[in-house]
Amino acid sequence: MSALANFYQNYYWLVWYLAAINAFAFFMYGWDKMSAGVEARRISEKTLLILALIGGSLGAAAGIKIFRHKTRKISFLLWFILIILLQLSILTVLIFGWPPASPSWTIAG
Repeated sequence: MSALANFYQNYYWLVWYLAAINAFAFFMYGWDKMSAGVEARRISEKTLLILALIGGSLGAAAGIKIFRHKTRKISFLLWFILIILLQLSILTVLIFGWPPASPSWTIAG
């Protein structure tokens, strides 16, 4: 069995959760962009950022890019980048462990 199939077998719920939350985040970014155009009730920036934080960052990034939404709001983009960096840090720790392994090389003195 391949590693990917083994991962899916053990963590199928995580795969489905991430697929659902990313699809939902993408939809919400599109909905907010559409609402901005017709001056309807908007989705708060806090809600959009929370969607990215709880696992919907790929869907949020796609929504930002495809709908050209929140691209001029620097404070929003900074928070979004911080969320991405946090998630990448967590992913790195999960993959490689903590504390990081010592390098096999040393600087000769």
